[in-house]
Parts: sequence; structure tokens; C-alpha cells
Amino acid sequence: MVVRTLLRVSALCVGFLAAFQALAVTVTDGRGEHTFDTVPKRVVSISWAMTEDVLELGVEPVGVADIEGYNTWVVRPAVPEGVADVGKRTEPSIEKLAELEPDVIILSNGQEGLVEKLERIAPVLFFDAFSEEHDNAEAARQIYLELAKLFDKQALAKKKLAAMEDQFADLKARLHAHFGETLPNVTGIRFFNEAVALVFGANSTVQAALQNIGIEPAMPVPESQWGFAQRKITELSQIQEGILLYFKPAPGVEKLFASPLWQAMPVARASRVAAVESTWSYGGALSVGYLAQAMAEALLTIPSQ
Repeated sequence: MVVRTLLRVSALCVGFLAAFQALAVTVTDGRGEHTFDTVPKRVVSISWAMTEDVLELGVEPVGVADIEGYNTWVVRPAVPEGVADVGKRTEPSIEKLAELEPDVIILSNGQEGLVEKLERIAPVLFFDAFSEEHDNAEAARQIYLELAKLFDKQALAKKKLAAMEDQFADLKARLHAHFGETLPNVTGIRFFNEAVALVFGANSTVQAALQNIGIEPAMPVPESQWGFAQRKITELSQIQEGILLYFKPAPGVEKLFASPLWQAMPVARASRVAAVESTWSYGGALSVGYLAQAMAEALLTIPSQ
């Protein structure tokens, strides 16, 4: 009798263990492997790039950092109404985070110093999305797939990545229909102030987006962690025949464009400058598609020669 009872207890334990293993999920971030007993439901994202990824997986976070800034600079995908704003990306509100009782908190570059503090509230994942040591666009893709594994959304993630590849092909065809067989070289920038611009180059998601639609840079910039370099506005005169795209928002740009300095630029004289609607240039995997779409739309406003 005792032996039979022990066998039943053992069988139950094995069953419970199998059930736990079936529900548990293990993912790898910048610090190593992390195992969750079940798929996290209450998600907080402090990084805008990770917020993009979470939303693109159809997961509505309970909290996001600096939603007003996200709506200005990132824009897509939109943060749903009702999601709590947990404060600054560099200094989120510990009290608000604790009130949300998250199952996981997700961080990225520039937020390494928050890991120990936030782990007192919930498990933390930290993703090294931008590094000089790797291809940022490919890293964004791998992080997106890792988060898809965490949230049991692998099929949706693969479907969206495949759709983005189709989008690249469609945009490339539209650009060829407009410009002809040879597409112009293009460089993207953000105006930092009236004297300095951030010029996107190798290892930027901006250049990755352009290359996916068949376009090469008009002004080479060496590889770096974030994929941009600060350049004096006067250095943009190096672009002799290509096209210059600048990202919105660009406050004060009208004053710069009216200056003799700007009007002497080859791209300005040739009217080969166009604005790109606000799109985040340090985002997640699918932001490369948003960048390609926004830049292609801007390029199509420039007459072919």
C-alpha cells in the first residue's frame, strides 16, 4: 500500500515538472539566459526601441517611459491609450513601477545602470542593441525574435519580418520607376543645431534601410556604435551630386535654409534636399521598414533628372 502511494506521488511530481517545463520560457539578453515560469503578461519597457518591439508583437505594455517623447520622435507604432507613463528613460519612477507590479522590465543601451535597482521590483532584461562590435540592424532583428520567444509570438514576428522584406522590394520598384535604372546616392541627417548635423552612416539603421531599397550613401561615414557622426554643416558640401534627407522634427531649419551658407551648398542649389517625416533612427527591427518607407516617400518628392 505504501509503495503504491509513493508511486502515485512520484507520478504526480513528474507531471507537475513536465507541466512547468512546458510553460517555462528561456530567453537570452545581453547578460545571459533568463528563465520565466510562464509567459510574462505585465510588461514595462523603459527603452523606446524595446517598446517598439513589444508593440509590434501585439503585446500592450502596462508601462512605458516618456510617452510624450515617444510620440514626438518614434511615432510608430503608437502607444495605446491607458498605458502608464513611468517617467524618464534614464530615471524612471520607482514608485510607479512598483505600483504596476510588472512581470518583466525591459531595458536597452544607456540604461545599464538601472538593472540592479529595477531587479528589486521585477525580473529585468537588458538588450545590447547598439554596438560597434555588431551589425545594429541584424542585432535588432535577433532581439525582436528573442522577445517574440518570450511572449510566444514567434509566428507573428516571422510574418512581420517577411512582410518588411516585401515592402523593401515594392519601395525599390517605385524608386526605379521614378528615378530610372540608376538610383541616386542618398545620405540622411538630423540637424543638431544651426552649425552641426548628425550624419548617419555605416552601422546606422538609416543606412541599413537605404541599402535595403537599393541606395548607397552620398557621404560616407565610418562605422560606430550608433551609426552616426557629428559634422559641421559646411561639411555637407561634400555631397556634390547625391540627395540629402533630413529627419523631422527640425526646429529652426527654415532660418538655416534662408542663410547664404546653406544656399551655397551644392544640394541646395540643385534642390536635392527633402524632409523625412518623424521616424525613430535608433529603433527596433521593424523601424528599418518605417525608415525605408518614410525616406522613399521623401525621395519621391524630388524630381528625377
